[in-house]
Amino acid sequence: MTTWWPWVPLAAALLHLTEEFVYPGGFPAWYRRYRSDPSRITPRFLVIINGALLIACLNVVQLGSTPPGAVAWLAIVTLMCSNGIWHLWASIRSRSYSPGLFTGIAIYAPLAAYGYIHFLRAGLVSSLTAAVAGIVGGSYHLWSALYHRPHPKSA
Repeated sequence: MTTWWPWVPLAAALLHLTEEFVYPGGFPAWYRRYRSDPSRITPRFLVIINGALLIACLNVVQLGSTPPGAVAWLAIVTLMCSNGIWHLWASIRSRSYSPGLFTGIAIYAPLAAYGYIHFLRAGLVSSLTAAVAGIVGGSYHLWSALYHRPHPKSA
């Protein structure tokens, strides 16, 4: 792994956030049309969840080209890949473009596939470690679905 490699998830995340919120932007409005109960997608929530993503990417940079860095790299790109797959699924389901779809599919998904092949072939992670990183990163949509499930109205 070269010295620039730990920066790749951060660069990918910044491109994805640009697509969602700057150009073409419009993710919050699209999501409010997509979900029957979009009440949990507040500006505060979006800042917190995307800030956490950027902090996680900066942690990958801090860990650098070390075995823990490789594991963190795989976990974060798996999370990103699952987000890209969600954008694809939501676009198909809504029959409309979900801002974030392009970078999710064209950048996040290939990045995850390449990363797993690279780190496993280079011997930087074991198959078991790669699987655990995949489970941890891929679990994003499980807890996200729990958070975004419709909540009962107060009486």
